[in-house]
Amino acid sequence: MTMHADDTDTDTPPQIWVDADACPVVIRDILFRAAERAQVHVTFVANQWLRTPGSRYLRALQVSGGYDVADDAIAERARPGDLVVTQDIPLAARVVERGADAIDPRGQRFTPDNIAERLSMRNFMDELRGGGVQTGGPAALHARDRQAFASRLDQWIAARKGGR
Repeated sequence: MTMHADDTDTDTPPQIWVDADACPVVIRDILFRAAERAQVHVTFVANQWLRTPGSRYLRALQVSGGYDVADDAIAERARPGDLVVTQDIPLAARVVERGADAIDPRGQRFTPDNIAERLSMRNFMDELRGGGVQTGGPAALHARDRQAFASRLDQWIAARKGGR
């Protein structure tokens, strides 16, 4: 199912929002399976068309191209209790401030306690790159990272079911 950028539903239970443009395929696959198993709605937000398996729990939201358009769409929609999956630290900061939970594809949680430090490190690395320093990209996603992500996702699902 494809939604348009202005579609919102205010009476839904907690759901998962995925910053899908940079989400690794293996993490998407974990989310596809979790949506069915836990019967939780997962919305993949991207500025390109994204194929999702047929499921009443999976949605793709295609937004127009442009800087931070997908991030803005997620930040506007994420509510307290929702989970946002993103590698984007500024987006994580925005949704955590709104009361949503946020994790990266390695299963690391963004919290009010660690977000300022992570933003500072990101900005420092941006300054180094701006000065011509080669900082390299993120490390490859390993099996332990996938396991950590799946474990953190299961924790969120269990807490969601307990909170009903």
